[in-house]
Amino acid sequence: MAMDAVTDIPASVPDQDALYAEAVAQFGASLARLATAYELDRSRQQDLLQEIHVALWRSLATFKGQCSLRTWVYRIAHNRASSYVRLRVRMRRVTTVSLEEMDVETSQPDAERIVDHAAILEKLRALIQRLKPIDQEVFLLYLEGVDAGGIAEIVGILPSNVAQKIHRAKKFLQQQFQTGDHHD
Repeated sequence: MAMDAVTDIPASVPDQDALYAEAVAQFGASLARLATAYELDRSRQQDLLQEIHVALWRSLATFKGQCSLRTWVYRIAHNRASSYVRLRVRMRRVTTVSLEEMDVETSQPDAERIVDHAAILEKLRALIQRLKPIDQEVFLLYLEGVDAGGIAEIVGILPSNVAQKIHRAKKFLQQQFQTGDHHD
């Protein structure tokens, strides 16, 4: 294997800055959406996004290509965001629920509460934030278009468990939108 004479790094291994630039070019918009989904407050969104970028850059020093860059980026971003949520929950004592604990009985629809697209997105973000971190991760990756196998690899659960969590999250969100009950 050829070695770079100046750095003693194998020439075939891309450097950390180049990998970071590639990751941001490909996944920067997804990372911003992820921060927005995990944190409603705009200034804290930027803080979280910055933390994700720092964690990503640091992690790329050890990236060996054993998984795709996409999987690596999502895994790092979701781990950092999950840590952020766990800290937020401990600090604010926010009550979260797992999808398994939810009662997803349907009731009368209240279509008048859903006025425009911005209100729907804001309500969706608030509902997703009520989920436990693992459920948030799974559903946000699903919304980003990652398949069940990819989500399973990133989050560290079985693909069948991913499918079950996505199904439960959809039912929960549908029920909450129909009743208009999301405990702001």
